[in-house]
Amino acid sequence: MTVAPLGWLGIVRLGLVQSAIGAIVMLATSLLNRVMVVEYALPAALPAGLVAWHYAVQLSRPIWGHGSDRGQRRTPWIVLGMAILALGAMLAIEAVRLFAAHSPWGYALAILAFTMIGAGVGAAGTSLLALLATRVAPERRAAAASITWIMMIAGIVVTAGVAGALIDPFSLPRLATVGAGVAGGAFLLALVGVWGVEGAGAAPAPAVAPPTDFATALREIWSDGEARRFTLFVFLSMCAYSMQDLILEPFAGLLFDFTPGQSTKLSSVQHAGVLAGMILVGAGASAFGGRSPAGLRRWIVGGCIGSALALLGLCMAAQVGLGWPLAANIALLGFANGVFAVAAISTMMALAGGGEASPSGGREGVRMGVWGAAQAIAFGLGGLVGAVGVDAGRALTGSVPQTFTLVFAVEALLFLGAASLAGRAPSCSTRGALAGSPA
Repeated sequence: MTVAPLGWLGIVRLGLVQSAIGAIVMLATSLLNRVMVVEYALPAALPAGLVAWHYAVQLSRPIWGHGSDRGQRRTPWIVLGMAILALGAMLAIEAVRLFAAHSPWGYALAILAFTMIGAGVGAAGTSLLALLATRVAPERRAAAASITWIMMIAGIVVTAGVAGALIDPFSLPRLATVGAGVAGGAFLLALVGVWGVEGAGAAPAPAVAPPTDFATALREIWSDGEARRFTLFVFLSMCAYSMQDLILEPFAGLLFDFTPGQSTKLSSVQHAGVLAGMILVGAGASAFGGRSPAGLRRWIVGGCIGSALALLGLCMAAQVGLGWPLAANIALLGFANGVFAVAAISTMMALAGGGEASPSGGREGVRMGVWGAAQAIAFGLGGLVGAVGVDAGRALTGSVPQTFTLVFAVEALLFLGAASLAGRAPSCSTRGALAGSPA
C-alpha cells in the first residue's frame, strides 16, 4: 500500500510527541535531581546513577526499532512508550517521598521507575524517529529532524518554566501535583500529536524487507563503515555534551543559593539558549556554506569551542560567586550546545532515512536504534562522570568551589577534544546526510 509522504503539518504534529518526551524527561532528570541533592542532601551520585541507568536501559533501542520495522504501524509503539514513560515519572516522584521518609524501599522503587523511564523513551523515541525517516520525503528529512528536536527543546523550556513557577514554596505534595500535571499533560499531548498521522492503513513497505532475525539486521548496519564511524562520533561528542546536565542545578543551589524554582528556571534559560542556537544554524547555515562538508564541520567545531569557553566561564563563576552573571553564562552554554548539536542530529536523521541504496535499506528503526543507543550510553556516562566527579572532589578537597572548577574544566577539555575530532574527521558526515541537511 502506498501512503503519501508527511506534509509539514504532519511533521509538526509528530514534533509534539518529542515535546512530550522532553517534558517528562526534564521532570525526572532535572527537577528530581535537584530535589534529591539539595532538599534531601542525598549524594549527587544517586540521581546521577539513576539517570545513567535509564540511559543504560536505552541500549534496548535497536530492539524496539527492529520490532517497529517488522510491524505494519509504528503508532502503537509510540503510544505504549509514552504510557510507560509517564507512569515511570510518577513512580519516581513516589520514590522521592520514600527517600524523604528514610524508607529503603525508595531505592527499589527508584530503580523500577527509571527502568520504565528508559524503556518508555526508547520505545516512543526510536519508533517516532523511524516513522519520520520512512514517511518524510528525502528532501525534507533533515529539516524534519531539526523541527522535531527544536520542538523537544521547546517542550523542556516551557515545562521547566511552568514547573519552576508552580513548585515554590517547595513541598512533597506540591511536587506530586506538579509532576502529575506534567506527566498527564505530556501523555495527552503525545496522543494529540500522533493520532491519525500515520493513517489507518499499513505503512509503505520498505525497499528491502527487514529480516526476522534481529542479529542479522544489526550486523548489516554495523558492516557499513560510514554508519560505524558515525556511531563512534555520536558517542564521543554527546559524552562531552552531557557532562554538565546533572550538576548545573546543584551548582546553582550550592554556590548561588538558588531555590528549587529558581534553579529549574535556570534550566529553562539553558534550554532556551539551545533552542536559539539550533534555530540559528537551521536558518542561517545554508547561506554560509553549511551544505558542504567543510561548512558543516565549521558549525560543529564552533559550537564545541563556544561550549568550552562557556564552561571556562563557569569555572570563574565557581571562584567569584554571587557577583557572576550566572544566567547569561548558562544561556551562552546552551546557545553553543545548540549550534553544535543541530548539525549532528540532522546528520543522524538524514542518514537513518537514506539507506534505500544500502544493503541495510528498510532498516530505519534499527539504524535509529543503534545511534540512539550510542547517544544514550554517552549521555549516561557523561552525566554520571560529572556527578561522581562532584562527589569525589568534595570528599577529596573539602571545597565546593574548587570541585566545580575542576569538573567544568575537564568538560571544557572534552569539548575541545570533540572539536579537534570533528575538524579532522569529515567522514563522520556521510554523503547522503550532507546532501539533505539544512545545515
